[in-house]
Amino acid sequence: MRDNARTFGWPVQRSMTIFPTILFQHSDQASFLWGLRAHAISAPHFDLSDLAALDLRLEAHLDGLRIAGHEGWQLASKELAWKEPGEVFTAAVLALESGDEKKIHSVLTVAAKTPELSRGFISALGWLDYKQAEPHIKNLCASQSPAQKRIGIAAAAIHRKDPGRPLNEAISDPDLLLRARGMRAVGELGRADLVPLIQRDLSAEDATCRFWSAWSTALLAGYANATQVLQSISESPGPYRERALQIALRRMNLTTAHTWQQQLARNPQAARLAVIAAGIIGDSALIPWLIEQMKNPALARVSGEAFTMITGVDLAYDDLDGDKPEGFEAGPTDDPLDDNVEMDPDERLPWPDPILISKWWANRASEFQPGVRHLIGKPITAEWLLQVLRQGRQRQRTAAALELAIIRPGELLFEIRAPGFRQQEILHLRVSR
Repeated sequence: MRDNARTFGWPVQRSMTIFPTILFQHSDQASFLWGLRAHAISAPHFDLSDLAALDLRLEAHLDGLRIAGHEGWQLASKELAWKEPGEVFTAAVLALESGDEKKIHSVLTVAAKTPELSRGFISALGWLDYKQAEPHIKNLCASQSPAQKRIGIAAAAIHRKDPGRPLNEAISDPDLLLRARGMRAVGELGRADLVPLIQRDLSAEDATCRFWSAWSTALLAGYANATQVLQSISESPGPYRERALQIALRRMNLTTAHTWQQQLARNPQAARLAVIAAGIIGDSALIPWLIEQMKNPALARVSGEAFTMITGVDLAYDDLDGDKPEGFEAGPTDDPLDDNVEMDPDERLPWPDPILISKWWANRASEFQPGVRHLIGKPITAEWLLQVLRQGRQRQRTAAALELAIIRPGELLFEIRAPGFRQQEILHLRVSR
């Protein structure tokens, strides 16, 4: 920096003051953007090009830390004191790329403390090219530490690479977090041969193990007992309700799916699930009911999203949206006496205008055959699902990935959370075949 400062005529002291500031910006922005992408991967307004653009911004800040060398690592390492997954991700990328075991161990020690922190380390392994990540993943999978083995199996699954024997061992490990992650990987990797082994956890006391056993079993084999477990999970409060709904409905025949959706709709506590269920089923026969739900402010936006899931219409682009209802509040407010601290799950969704949408549907209903499942405007086929993976928004792409895994048994579940630029390359290869 001193040589460059003299070359450009800058005072040396000024250069040395600016450099730490820029370096801190790179570190701060890398961690911040990782947190942003953690939300973006399931955001209703993000598509693959948006994700790729965000990931390129993140990569640029990581590059700034790489170029800084030792100083970049020192700063990233210092930021681990915040004990946040974004800071773990940033430090882990630098440590893993360096191959320095001391650096890797220092980050891994922090990451292994909680599942939340380990997300950052797993994401860093997923960020690296597999050739670069492979030796680290193998070391972790061979570890005696359940936390480290879980990180290794999760990273292998993100790359959609079968870790082999460590996965077979994980699905029966006494450590519940490791066992659950192993069973999830079974579904992601298309390991239908392991379904008989993970089925035993369909009645597990641990809710996480029970869910991932049912999720992978239903995804890969469609067994009725696994679908029933998922149905039960959806009908009870818990963190896996919507994920269970996504698989259970896709493994039911259309008549059974309609019957369950109607049961959910009659339960005020399950009204939101009933709306989401309509979008998953994808039958245009449910659209008049969805339009009615748009008149309820609490369900309006999610009903609009379900309508889009079936028809493919963009409410904002096609001028079918309206204004937020006066006085309606969702999520935390500025009122210090308000106990509601839950974030608004529909924050990025447009407000549908039921009158305009009713008119639009009256003109377009004949284009949709009742009794046929649709996803964003077209009947579900493998070719259309690949197109949705390329051009759809993240929640639509999640649906397409699940549908494609069911249509093509034994195939890898497409990873919609991978770096956007890598996903674009993979999808281009699929198109060219």
